[in-house]
Amino acid sequence: MDKSRPPHVSSRPEQAVVNLEAKLGFLGRPDAYPGAPSRVDAVETHMSWVFLTDSHAYKLKKPVRYDYLDFSTVEARRLDCVVEVRLNRRLAPEVYLGVVPLAVDAAGRLSLGGAGETVDWLVRMRRLPAGRMLDHLLRNGGVEHADIRQLAQRLARFYAALPAEPLTPATYRQSLAGRIEDNLRELGSPEFGLPRDVPAGLARFQLDFLQRHAEWFDQRVQAGRIVEGHGDLRPEHVCLLAEPVVIDCLEFKREFRILDPADELGYLALECERLHAPHVARWLLDGYAEASGDAPPVALLHFYQSCRAMLRAKLAFWHLRDDGRHRPEKWIATARDYLEWAQRHADSAAG
Repeated sequence: MDKSRPPHVSSRPEQAVVNLEAKLGFLGRPDAYPGAPSRVDAVETHMSWVFLTDSHAYKLKKPVRYDYLDFSTVEARRLDCVVEVRLNRRLAPEVYLGVVPLAVDAAGRLSLGGAGETVDWLVRMRRLPAGRMLDHLLRNGGVEHADIRQLAQRLARFYAALPAEPLTPATYRQSLAGRIEDNLRELGSPEFGLPRDVPAGLARFQLDFLQRHAEWFDQRVQAGRIVEGHGDLRPEHVCLLAEPVVIDCLEFKREFRILDPADELGYLALECERLHAPHVARWLLDGYAEASGDAPPVALLHFYQSCRAMLRAKLAFWHLRDDGRHRPEKWIATARDYLEWAQRHADSAAG
């Protein structure tokens, strides 16, 4: 995942000539949507724009290209929309409604799902109640133990139903080592101004742990624990309804979804800790162990959490390349905070 180059936005005409500004302008209007919504709110993310009506959400992919994804053509965006819906229906079947074409007619009028030539594609979703999102509840002290127990049970059923990935123990360990080395390479870039010994010390510990405890990782593979999971299990992607749902999986690269559930759940627990709710992290991990019968070594969980925190530090620094001119202090502080968490969990893994 090398983002050293800025994203490429395709300037090549795609089918009918409808520029990006026209698409965004149209999608920002309430009359663009069925049901006459009272308003439309637009939210820009790293790779998409999300348009929120009273009851639904519509996601438009940005026409960008990185080393690890290519959304620069209409067809590429359509295919990614299809994959996003398919994968997210695993944990949110009632939320992901389908893929909708954005069309333009002979008179140049845009419409969602209407007649004419398709100039883009959107994922259509039911809008979830913001007050039940886990990040909101964590920040406002509204998380109940029963809700987290239900979430842990839901995730345990999800992972248990997935087929084991056909990879060897050595291949799994090599993939983990490669990610650690990639994090070190990026975090060691002079442009971020980090003392070299900070990421180097973390990576050295993680690689040494991987070698010293190779049997733990091998046992996870041999037990069939490595599966195609969610890939981005964070509080802002969890909605604690009567039946918890998890949205917004990492759909654009399968490699990033091949993981140990202990890694993914450790990541969610880490994010709960960062939001000042270590008790929720304990509820989650204990609830999963009880529901699944899977209780990996505590030190292994801390290893995974240290690696995840280092990854998140790298991603925070990457934002400096995209929008760092506007909010550099935010991303620098976020990256340094994640590095502190990486060290904290490394220390816990070391015992």
